[in-house]
Amino acid sequence: MKLARAIHFDESDTRVYANSARTGEWCISGGFEFSNWGEGDLTGKARQAFSNGWLGLETFGRVTFVAVTQIEESEINHLTDILSEHFVTYYGAPNVEAARPVASEEIRQMQELCDDHDPNTLLTVARELSEGGVHEAYRVIDTPEADLGQFAIHGSLDE
Repeated sequence: MKLARAIHFDESDTRVYANSARTGEWCISGGFEFSNWGEGDLTGKARQAFSNGWLGLETFGRVTFVAVTQIEESEINHLTDILSEHFVTYYGAPNVEAARPVASEEIRQMQELCDDHDPNTLLTVARELSEGGVHEAYRVIDTPEADLGQFAIHGSLDE
C-alpha cells in the first residue's frame, strides 16, 4: 500500500503558500478545497495553492512535490480520522461518521495514483478551472537509484 509524503528541495513553499505543508507529512490532492472557486478566487498565494499544491494531512498546508512511499493500514485509518474531523470543522459536515466515507474516498484516490509508481517517485499536480469544474493533471518524475559514489568523498586521509 502506498501514499505520498511532502518533500522539499528548498524553502520556496514557505514563501509561495499561505500555509506550507511540513516535510514528511502524508499528502493527498486536496482539490476538494477548490470545488466552489471561480476566477476571482485565484489571486496571490491562493492561486499558487490552487495551481500546484498538494494538501498535507497534518498541517493542511500545501506542498509542490510529493514522494511515493509505503504506508500501513493503521496509518490510513488515522489519516481518514484526521481528514473526517477536518471536513466537520471546516466544510460543514454534520459529524465525523458522515464525513468518513468522503475522507476515505479522497485518500483512496491518492493511493490509486501512488500504487502505479515505485517508492521515491516524485509527483506534481497542476490544476485548471474549466466549465466543468476543477481539472487536475499529474506529472511523474522518476528518481534513479542513488549510487553511493554520488555521496562519497574521494581523497586521502593523509592530506
